[in-house]
Amino acid sequence: MTTPVCTSASDAAVSVRQTRAHTRPYPSFASYVRARQPVLLRTARSLTANPSDAEDLLQTALAKTYVAWERIEDHRALDGYVRRALLNTRTSQWRKRRVDEFACDEMPEPEPVPGEDDPAERQALHDAMWRAVMRLPARQRAMVVLRYYEDLSEVQTAEVLGVSVGTVKSAVSRALGKLREDPELDLAR
Repeated sequence: MTTPVCTSASDAAVSVRQTRAHTRPYPSFASYVRARQPVLLRTARSLTANPSDAEDLLQTALAKTYVAWERIEDHRALDGYVRRALLNTRTSQWRKRRVDEFACDEMPEPEPVPGEDDPAERQALHDAMWRAVMRLPARQRAMVVLRYYEDLSEVQTAEVLGVSVGTVKSAVSRALGKLREDPELDLAR
């Protein structure tokens, strides 16, 4: 018996496409990640202080989503599923955290961008705001991030966190009150 030989380049291309289709079981997952990665990365960055940690956090949440891809019935709710995975993963990391970071004597200064307002003042305000947000209790911080940084409605925030709309309203109100009274933000205004 002889082994069949590909007689044309088009037959070879079809064979390669079929092989690739079998090695990528979820092409819809890949397209989802391509489309939503910037938004999800912004959410992850709001949950961590370090951009590298945010990327790791997002990768972990996406890996969990990939494993559960077949079990997710409503693909319209994928953003909520991934956000929930981000919050749960970050909470687990926080509970297990080890302190292995060391303070340095001098902080590197970013290069000023010509033609913009004073970047030092803008960065100082941004840093002061994040320090104030990070001082909030975890639940309030998560609600503030989802409401104002992710621009979710109160209903959507309640759905993502699995709480009532009233809980979101009262917790966000308390969090904003704490931010208004923060002495570090008072100096930045």
